[in-house]
Amino acid sequence: MDARPRCVFVTGGTGYLGRPLITRLLERGHQVRALVRPGSETKLPAGCQVVFGNALNGISYTEQIHPADTFVQLVGVSHPSPAKAAQFRSVDLASASGAVRAAGNAGVQHFVYLSVAHPAPVMKAYTQVRAECESLVRASGLNATILRPWYVLGPRHRWPYVLLPLYRLLELFPATRAGALRLGLVTLEQMTRALVRAVENPCRGLRIVEVPELRVLSAFSAPTKIVSIA
Repeated sequence: MDARPRCVFVTGGTGYLGRPLITRLLERGHQVRALVRPGSETKLPAGCQVVFGNALNGISYTEQIHPADTFVQLVGVSHPSPAKAAQFRSVDLASASGAVRAAGNAGVQHFVYLSVAHPAPVMKAYTQVRAECESLVRASGLNATILRPWYVLGPRHRWPYVLLPLYRLLELFPATRAGALRLGLVTLEQMTRALVRAVENPCRGLRIVEVPELRVLSAFSAPTKIVSIA
């Protein structure tokens, strides 16, 4: 692990994954700058630096990314469903496109993008947009980590627990094992740990992290605090 404390710029910091991630990063001695619209700053964990801007317009916050060396892009439509295909393009794709350009213009050293597992037999519009976002990350030339969870179990996101026996069955057969593992379930705690691990271990080039690797990353996320930035 690179033990140097980071200055991390986070979009989507008031969301399901953003709040626990920011809290964990602060606990571990990192600085966090979180993008919010005016009026939403009270939803952020205490201790992070507030940056006002529009996540759908990278120009609105590009000059405020510095001195962050790491950019974490978490913005996306909440509770994705096939009925939200238009929103995936107007929110997920627009925010990712702006974030990639803003991070590149700001000289960010490592870009962390939360994508989704694919290919998948359902949610085609959602996975297609996330794949397009990944292509933007690749084309940017940024050092980047792309994480691909399928469903993140946690508060108000627990119904897929009933599918666990089916997952276990599908993982037993060679014909279905790879898909069952790629589209496996992870917990909010596992996802938070994996994101922290990605931030603290920046890559050179492009790194893709699928569900099996996400579980490994979460298992080895060190609990010790990093020395705070002076």
